[in-house]
Amino acid sequence: MKLETLLIHSGADVDPSTGAVAPPIHLSTIFEHAPDNSEPLHDHLYIRESNPTQSRLEEALTAAEGGAAALFFASGLGASAAVLQSLPSGSHVVLPRDVYHGVRKIGHEFVPRWGGSVTAVDMTDLDAVRAALTPDTRLIWAETPSNPLLRIVDLVALAEIAHDHGARLVVDNTFATPILQRPLELGADIVMHSTTKYMGGHSDVLGGALVLKERASSYDELFEVRSVLGAAGSPFNAWLVLRGLRSMACRVERHASNALAVAKALADHPALEAVYYPGLPEHPGHDIARRQMSAYGGMLSLSVRGGREQAVAVASRVRIFTNATSLGGVESLIEHRASSEGPTSTTPQNLLRVSIGLEHVDDLKADLLQALEG
Repeated sequence: MKLETLLIHSGADVDPSTGAVAPPIHLSTIFEHAPDNSEPLHDHLYIRESNPTQSRLEEALTAAEGGAAALFFASGLGASAAVLQSLPSGSHVVLPRDVYHGVRKIGHEFVPRWGGSVTAVDMTDLDAVRAALTPDTRLIWAETPSNPLLRIVDLVALAEIAHDHGARLVVDNTFATPILQRPLELGADIVMHSTTKYMGGHSDVLGGALVLKERASSYDELFEVRSVLGAAGSPFNAWLVLRGLRSMACRVERHASNALAVAKALADHPALEAVYYPGLPEHPGHDIARRQMSAYGGMLSLSVRGGREQAVAVASRVRIFTNATSLGGVESLIEHRASSEGPTSTTPQNLLRVSIGLEHVDDLKADLLQALEG
């Protein structure tokens, strides 16, 4: 069965009690169990562990990435933290230098408190990845395309490096989605998503997910972290993400085609030092992206000539784009990323991160061009 069909039908069985075609939302926090609490009578005990709506979503997430099991979390950061919290004390983790700033913060500020250590490297340099490994390395965390510089890393090569060392490879697939990139098929062990983004697709839901290639590898540890530390997502948010999955394939195709057209229109603009988009042939990761992605996604970043002041000025002149954090919704967004990340940001001060939405591409190009030309 093709992915587009799976996304519509997975987790979407007709409700047996009512015949409803649209999946119902089960808001109950508690479920009937046996008098001695020895077993649930209806598959669920307590909402922090599981609930019917979440189970439907996890079935769909598993099918979407072609995995063996999935876990839904309250946020993408909650899912990311669970992976790192599930590692044994003393574990070493290799992170990318260009990575979502929340994951960077967890890695460098929280992992040491949990008895682990982190090394950040340029993951486009495979020799640097190999050099960063230690006897205690248990995990390589990859993000491709990366946030916000849109760097591309070779997932097949990274998986080989990780597995030869006895470590696991986790891939943040938020920017690409399972529509454009299949990390588990390329050797990854776990895929992470901020379901807030393209999976939800409408800027109205918070959530995160982990999809495992093999259930036996770490499912129980991750389930326990989610349950005990209270990182489970709400039923309503699970329902919104499940609904978003049904239209994700169509939306992502449009996001990607719009973004490629915008990137080409801006590629040689004199007000820009660079356009970061892996679909452009001059992008240093273009050949790898062409090999491991079916299209290049809906995200791009712009380096504006004139530094921070000029970048902020460009962002202030847009008319269709909205200045807002996040990405992957139907509306187009622009953001001075370093300001959003705060004083510890490593993002260049002249960089604008752009989430290309579903508006007509001619309107998007015209809006950015007029903003650049002042």
